[in-house]
Amino acid sequence: MSSVPARTGRQRQRYEDNLRLVSGCIPYRWRKFNTDLMGETEEIIEVLMVSSPKRDDLVFPKGGWEDDETVTEAACREALEEAGVKGILREIPLGIWEFRSKSSQDLCVVEGGCRGYMFALEVTEELNTWPEQKNRARQWLNIEQAFRLSRYDWMRNALEAFLRVMAEDRKLDEKEDQNIELEAPSIIVADVPECQSISPNCYKISSTMQHHGMPPSANLLSCATQEIAIHFGY
Repeated sequence: MSSVPARTGRQRQRYEDNLRLVSGCIPYRWRKFNTDLMGETEEIIEVLMVSSPKRDDLVFPKGGWEDDETVTEAACREALEEAGVKGILREIPLGIWEFRSKSSQDLCVVEGGCRGYMFALEVTEELNTWPEQKNRARQWLNIEQAFRLSRYDWMRNALEAFLRVMAEDRKLDEKEDQNIELEAPSIIVADVPECQSISPNCYKISSTMQHHGMPPSANLLSCATQEIAIHFGY
C-alpha cells in the first residue's frame, strides 16, 4: 500500500481574487503501436485520466495548491495522490484556466470559482497502489478518446495546448536530428543539463532541457481522427 496519505482539508489552501487556486497536470506516455500485419510500428501518445468520486466522468489529476508548496510541487503531488504516477514535469504551464465547479461536493469557494494551472507530466513510474486508489480508477486514452471524454471546455482547451506543446517538441526533435547528422557525434557530459528534482514524486525540466536523453517522438496525432488533425493544423 502507498505510505503517503492524500492531503485533506483546506486549512492551507491558496486563494487569489476570491478564487481557489488549483494545480494539475496531463500525464502522458509514448507507446509502440503496430500499424499493419507486416510488423511495422510507430509511437503514439496516450494521456492518463482518472475517475471522479461519485460522478460518472473522467478528469485530469488536479487539486488545491497549498501554501507550503510551489505550483509545480502541487501538480506532482496531485498526480501521485489521484493517479499514482510519477514523472518529469514541464515547468512552464500549459495555461491558466478559470472555471466553475459543477457540483457542490467540489466547490472551490462559496461561489464555486477556481483558477487552475495545468502542466504536462511525462510518466516514468506507475505505482500499483496510491493514496486515492479506492475512490479513483485511472485509464490511459488516446487523444481522440480524451477529447471525447473531456466533459468541460477548460479540459479540452488544456488538451489543445498540450498538443501544441507536443507538436513543437516534435519539430525541435527533427531539427536536433538534422544537426546531429551534420555535426561530429561527440557529447560533453558536463554540458548536458540534468532534470531538477522538485519533490520525491517528479522532476521538472525547462523548455531548453526537454529533449536531452529522450528519443524522437514520432507521429503525434497517429491515433487521433483526421478531423482533429485538420482542426489543429498538423
